[in-house]
Amino acid sequence: MKFTSQIAFCMGLICLTSSLNAQKKLSAEFIYENFAFADSQYHVMMSNIAGTDKMPQSVDKKNGKLDTRERTWWCTGFYPGSLWYIYEQTSDATIKAEAERTLAIIKPNEYYTGNHDLGFMMFCSFGNAYRLTGDTTYKNALFQSARSLSTRYRAGIPAIQSWNKNKIFNCPVIIDNMMNLELLEWVSQNGGNQTFSDIATKHANTTLKNHFRPDYSSYHVIDYDTTTGNVLQKKTWQGYTDSSAWARGQGWGLYGYTMMYRYTKNKKYLQQAKHIAAFILDHPRLPSDKIPYWDFDDSRIPNVPRDASAGALIASALLELAQYSKGKEKAKYLDNAVQMMESLASPQYRAAYGTNGGFLLMHSTGAFHSEVDVPLIYADYYFLEALKRYKDWYL
Repeated sequence: MKFTSQIAFCMGLICLTSSLNAQKKLSAEFIYENFAFADSQYHVMMSNIAGTDKMPQSVDKKNGKLDTRERTWWCTGFYPGSLWYIYEQTSDATIKAEAERTLAIIKPNEYYTGNHDLGFMMFCSFGNAYRLTGDTTYKNALFQSARSLSTRYRAGIPAIQSWNKNKIFNCPVIIDNMMNLELLEWVSQNGGNQTFSDIATKHANTTLKNHFRPDYSSYHVIDYDTTTGNVLQKKTWQGYTDSSAWARGQGWGLYGYTMMYRYTKNKKYLQQAKHIAAFILDHPRLPSDKIPYWDFDDSRIPNVPRDASAGALIASALLELAQYSKGKEKAKYLDNAVQMMESLASPQYRAAYGTNGGFLLMHSTGAFHSEVDVPLIYADYYFLEALKRYKDWYL
């Protein structure tokens, strides 16, 4: 494990002072150690995928082998995005080279229109690349990605269609789609067409109207009639039941509306994010370590899998929500985020070096029929993002 600026990085962290008062805090050493571990562990990941043009997704529990996916899989932006987060903190040139290699593989996705996942694919990867390098090639890819994503906007709803019409759904819109709006908002605010922002806000408004129950939990899938805009079905594809609160789905909503407030300063988005946060944090079935069960309404709790990816996602979202909050409310968001991050960094969830296929975190749940109690690449991504956010905002 080699770092070109390890000492400078560590000293910079130690010199930072905390603005938190009577709250539980993470130390600079905690942040540093987790990024140092990530650098080391992702070198293992790199060796495991050497010679392939596919991106790491998980580990197959049946044979213990790395599960990799081709470039149009919705998660392919998370590996290069994680590499950029690690490089930002460690200046490891080998990590940067791998990030650049993988960006070249997924770059054709800027023209992909097969589903709504351009934000996951391209903003998490090329967005971080452009932020750190200023290379206009990366910016151009983001602009083209926004154009491609906008082709899935359906004015009659109005919202972005998530998946194509199939035997089950006519025009499905999933709560995950809130995450892809950042690509549109960012492009609009960085010299792109204002239409992209208009699409994002209309989608957010439609989702706010139709996806949420009175307790501010969210359905996973809303199916629409594209002509009338009427709701045809309220279903799930990944949760326990159609009416249950799938944990990661609640995280997508929390993160999405917090992010939309950042870009628009529309207070209804901030209020929605706070309502979702209250649903999650005050839920009687949120475990004491704050890492959710895969679905809040699974009748078999506590004998069901956890979802570290939901925990990482929610922690990252809460850190931003705290930026827009004050007093006890802010303290509540920060305290819970810190607990989640400490849990994820503990041996209960963080893998030992060289194990877990090279992934950082264990015990995530993706699609319940195929990804149960496994590592998932987006769990790592949002954990790294949460570490960076805490360092930037609260140390």
